[in-house]
Amino acid sequence: MRRIELSLPPTPAERELCVSPGLLTGLLFDAPVHVELQDEVRFVEVSRGRIGISFVPPRDMVEGERLRLTARFVDGGAASREDITFTLVAHSGRATHQVEVYRDRRTRESFQQEVAQERARTQHLSEENQRLRGEVERMRAQVNQPVGLRTLITSGLLKDQGVLVRSVMGYEELQKRELSVRRISCYRSEKNVAVAVWVSNSGTEPWTVVGGSLAVNDKPLEGLVWQAETIAPGKTGLVVVEAEGPGDSPQGDATLSLWEAGPRAVNLRQVAFP
Repeated sequence: MRRIELSLPPTPAERELCVSPGLLTGLLFDAPVHVELQDEVRFVEVSRGRIGISFVPPRDMVEGERLRLTARFVDGGAASREDITFTLVAHSGRATHQVEVYRDRRTRESFQQEVAQERARTQHLSEENQRLRGEVERMRAQVNQPVGLRTLITSGLLKDQGVLVRSVMGYEELQKRELSVRRISCYRSEKNVAVAVWVSNSGTEPWTVVGGSLAVNDKPLEGLVWQAETIAPGKTGLVVVEAEGPGDSPQGDATLSLWEAGPRAVNLRQVAFP
């Protein structure tokens, strides 16, 4: 909702109204008025009243297109000899719902109504922000909370024989590089497979994983990558890749790739699941 006082010096932006195809916009004046629309035949719907007009803009109105709306007061006052022009500016998915136009100074009741509406809007935004903060805190708690046995059981991830694990120590072909893999452990549950990789950073820059992939026989598996924290120079950190792998799949050796935003990456071949 917008309120416009014609008695105040206007700025170009104050005479621009945001409209959108498919959304209704209405103008309400404080006195009888005659309104003309540019290219009115294009409009989907136009409804006039004694002191106002409402309309649905043209369906073919493109983003940024501008159309004129001209209003003239018809009650014989001095202002009735002047045309008041507004510019309708097309914006996808956004529109001013209601515009109140005051030729004279606004009434006290009008200001009180605006204050009450603004208070209600502020209260709504405050409640919404509080709700979103609560959701963010719950999500953080879920991410940081270790997965317990009951989670594995209730989610159906735990087999009768438990989670199968295979560990491999040290990949020699990577030991002389800035990033060396000290150990990997491969896991298989009823529905998923996972690879835990302990990466040592002997370079001078921290290493943060931005992406990763796990593939078997050149066929990528759908999954996600998780890193406990950025691996500082001279430190070793954990990176986990988990993917969907129900039943006895994947069969054969897997290829694991992890990479940062820069040139350094970890590529492991012949990763075998239990």
